[in-house]
Amino acid sequence: MLLERENPYESRRLTVEFDGVTTAAYLHDETSTLAATWVANHVAAPASPDPGRIEAGQAPIMPAAHTKLPEGRPPIEPGALEALWFEEGDGVAVLENGKLLAVIPGWSDARRGMPGYSRDILGQTPFGWSLDDAMEGLGPRVDRARAYWHWRSDERSWGVFQQAVLGHLERLGPGGHYWDASMGKQPLAGISERPPDESRPYTVLSTVGMSCQRMPVVERLVQDPPTHARIELAMATTMPPAQAARVFLWLAPYPWRAVTWFGPGHSVRWYHEPATFPLDGGYEAVLLLDEPNGLPGPGAPDLSGFSFAGDPVRWLWVVPITESERLIAKEQGSANLIAALAAEGRSWVAG
Repeated sequence: MLLERENPYESRRLTVEFDGVTTAAYLHDETSTLAATWVANHVAAPASPDPGRIEAGQAPIMPAAHTKLPEGRPPIEPGALEALWFEEGDGVAVLENGKLLAVIPGWSDARRGMPGYSRDILGQTPFGWSLDDAMEGLGPRVDRARAYWHWRSDERSWGVFQQAVLGHLERLGPGGHYWDASMGKQPLAGISERPPDESRPYTVLSTVGMSCQRMPVVERLVQDPPTHARIELAMATTMPPAQAARVFLWLAPYPWRAVTWFGPGHSVRWYHEPATFPLDGGYEAVLLLDEPNGLPGPGAPDLSGFSFAGDPVRWLWVVPITESERLIAKEQGSANLIAALAAEGRSWVAG
């Protein structure tokens, strides 16, 4: 094992392994290998792949026509390697003495025949693709990841970001309580309370920190990733704020821990027994809406206008729902669920 590193969100793990013949890099979740790429031969390259190694579960030896170094290269020194995780946590670059050696981006998928990229590969093979050919797209991603984690390592960065979001929320009036939602783990997040005032009869609770890092998998699933990649969550409620705020302890880290994303109309199922759901009323899930005014209740405040790192931040409103209602959204679409909730007079204000 030359290198083993977990991402900052504890949801992905990189290993770089040397077997005396080849070096390869692997991206894992908790139970399986998600993607891989050949990194180097340490013997002379054959004319064609050795199926015996592959059948034995060993990393392949790259054929001579697809490597810049058909004679092989010396073994890699373990201390020379470094993992540079993408901001989203779903992809990673491997650096050798500070220089880019390989990349396994979030869209790499062994099941779909999409390996990672390596510096010494020529063309495309089942074991890895040419990093040189992909540098126009991957180069800026790696540079952005390096700049992002350099910024996060500054002890002042979180406080500056936090105050920027809290300043944006001042449009809702003075803040009340503030709770930590991350327990010191990445992604750092808090919960801000904005008590009722003469303009609205409900409390607004908002996360503070989800938008500090882009969500995983967005670039694979939407056509315009920057407009969907950064979110905060909000809830309007007449419940005791400290009780309602507990729902964010679950939701705030969810996209990075589960390697997924939240968007308008998404529904999220509670992971535990229904009786433990933080909000009273027999609920077992939440519906996320960017425009909650499709449901009965007072008008929703406008929280648009905040951006970070050049990306707009979207606030999604949390509406508690039952499991049967979640299944309507899953099977028939969120628009049908919203229509059904509106027909029964369900307010978007929790409690």
